[in-house]
Amino acid sequence: MKSQLRSVLRSGKFMTGFIIFISILLGTIIYPLVYPGDPMARIGYDSFRTRPGTYISLYDSLDGVNTFTFRIDGADEVRINNKLRGEDSELIKRWLVEYGEQEGVAGLTDDEIDVENTAALLNLWWEHYSDEIFIRNLTNAERNTYMRLDIRLDRLFDIDDLRVYTLDPDTNEYDILFTEVSTDDYININNVANVVKLPLGTDNFGSDVLKKLVMATATSLWIGLVAGSVATLIGLSLGLLSGYLGGIVDDIIMFFTNLFTVIPGFVLLILISYGMSQMERGATTVAVVIGLTSWVWTTRSVRSQVMSLRNRDHVNLSKLSGHSMPKIIIKDVLPYIASYVVMALILQISSGILAEAGLSMLGLGPSTTSTATLGLMLDWSIMKSTAFIHGAWWAYYPVIVVIVLISFSLNLMNTGMDQVFNPQLRD
Repeated sequence: MKSQLRSVLRSGKFMTGFIIFISILLGTIIYPLVYPGDPMARIGYDSFRTRPGTYISLYDSLDGVNTFTFRIDGADEVRINNKLRGEDSELIKRWLVEYGEQEGVAGLTDDEIDVENTAALLNLWWEHYSDEIFIRNLTNAERNTYMRLDIRLDRLFDIDDLRVYTLDPDTNEYDILFTEVSTDDYININNVANVVKLPLGTDNFGSDVLKKLVMATATSLWIGLVAGSVATLIGLSLGLLSGYLGGIVDDIIMFFTNLFTVIPGFVLLILISYGMSQMERGATTVAVVIGLTSWVWTTRSVRSQVMSLRNRDHVNLSKLSGHSMPKIIIKDVLPYIASYVVMALILQISSGILAEAGLSMLGLGPSTTSTATLGLMLDWSIMKSTAFIHGAWWAYYPVIVVIVLISFSLNLMNTGMDQVFNPQLRD
């Protein structure tokens, strides 16, 4: 047994999967300790507009924070590029290509327009655009869009100093100068009182996606562990009894096993979950339900293993010695299939996590009021909020990556163990 364990630890596939899985598990334990707080709390009120990044309090940055003067070459150009939206560049290009050639205005081709060169693009716009030009086949709505665009582009160069005024309680007018900000003024972010770091932004509920992702990963791992343990325990017990006893016991167990094999397990899982109310579907309850519908293939596999062992010499010797059936199963049969049981447990954990994700995408996952799971995060971001339409990749891509990494690591561990314990695959 020790030599086999050393072989497992020397397996590159097993160790790679193990390191990935342990890293994810440790992350769910350490991160909440370093960054405490309620992952479900709402901190943002702009839905998917809060992109990943670091946010500082505008009020605190103006109130009593020391400013430093820097004159950096190209700062104004960077400022303009940042303010110029992507759709503005496309609108400029469209006007120059489609409408620039009408009414005596020189038209341009796609090759002559570089939307990445902001300065050149704006020069072309101011050279060719005029709101006095009459363009055929241009609707009033489109005309107004281009007029608003021209006004917005003019405002990009309003780089005068900013003055912030406060309300005078006597005159009820904003005539008290609070502070004045120049384009050359900079502040040290470490001097700002309130700074919020959101590596993955916020979701449609305004919650910190990273905190919720860590919580969801921990919950999904718990669901997978409980579901896998329940399914493996049921499958192991029934498989041992069916394979060792045979006869009528084997016929009865295999009858129900074949019955559950015919009925798709996920369909049965949906029906059971649908019959439960939302508040009854806690994380542990859902995990148990998944386990109760996932034991079939473990039973069949364990049964076939036990049937090949029950007539071995050491088992017959234990029978002749008068040992009881439980003792024979535990001491003479179970150790020979222990590695297979562990591999079955690993696969059941992975299947349980994927099953929960599928249920949650259908709206039949755990209760949404107290916890988050990987499946629920996908459901909230894709099914109920269409995050991909808003371009909010941070709301669902990290969740998909975590699910893939967990499943990949567990299957890699299983493959590594299979290469050690399966004689046909052993190097």
